[in-house]
Amino acid sequence: MAELVFFSGTMDCGKSTLALQMDHNHRVRGRGGVRFSRNDRAGESRISSRLGLETDAVEVVDGTDFWEEVMRRRTHGQRVDYLICDEAQFYTPEQVEQLAKVVDEIDVDVFAFGITADFRTRLFPGSQRLIELADRVQVLQVEALCWCGRRATHNARTVDGVMVTEGAQVVVGDVDMAVDGAVAAAGHVPVVGYETLCRRHFMRRVTAHGANLMAEQDQLLPFDVDACLWHGSGGPAAGTGA
Repeated sequence: MAELVFFSGTMDCGKSTLALQMDHNHRVRGRGGVRFSRNDRAGESRISSRLGLETDAVEVVDGTDFWEEVMRRRTHGQRVDYLICDEAQFYTPEQVEQLAKVVDEIDVDVFAFGITADFRTRLFPGSQRLIELADRVQVLQVEALCWCGRRATHNARTVDGVMVTEGAQVVVGDVDMAVDGAVAAAGHVPVVGYETLCRRHFMRRVTAHGANLMAEQDQLLPFDVDACLWHGSGGPAAGTGA
């Protein structure tokens, strides 16, 4: 029986590594499959792991129809027994429904890999639909870690190391942000990054960057305040004399 399985977890827990490993395991057993991804860190039409593994994939766009993708390949004689769907949080709910149809109607296994919630702790639409429709939702056992050493449970977005909770849901990490003329004129373009945090430090907005700055100043970590408001963290209060 074919299944729709959603492998979920935070960043750095090995989702893409597992996707590549599963693809390898099925191929060496003679099964035919297709790899899909969207907005991979390595660029378009790639699946890449932070461990350095990388391979080609079909880039998913808003107009991608998984039912048509599979049927077209089968019509041309290509064997399709399974699909590897990486970065599935970026798929539309309609595309997730297409994946379910592929499983139910033509017995193709679908292995989807993705982050459940965004930097605001809100479910991605694609992940939500996968949770609703998947035969199994499997949380990966490799635990990402917060800077403090605890298990990381949340994905935080940072701008120049300072955690932010507003902005577009999808922004690729390690990229320059659009900035106003004043900042651009000063020669500084803020850089977006992502960091995994435990719930305690996510709720208190204490990133590794803020913790390091406080440590350099021989400050005790102010766990009872928002670290982004600490003078010198780069947050809103920086430079205000607060």
